[in-house]
Amino acid sequence: MRIVLTWYPKVEMKKGFWILISLPTEPILAFTRKIVPPIGGVDVTPVIWVGLISLVRELIVGPQGVLSQILLQSQSLS
Repeated sequence: MRIVLTWYPKVEMKKGFWILISLPTEPILAFTRKIVPPIGGVDVTPVIWVGLISLVRELIVGPQGVLSQILLQSQSLS
């Protein structure tokens, strides 16, 4: 939802229902905006975080992830 809201910069995230979406995510996104400023007026930080979370998930539990490889090794030893 936060990614879609970045397409509408005029939405006031501190008013109404939007604060429920903004409050938990804003501290992380504000930190990331210091490193990666908006590109062409569009805040890309939510997309960056979704990409990073997907990458870490894949590295840990994906088919070639660390936990999957440990599980395969333990099964081949028994």
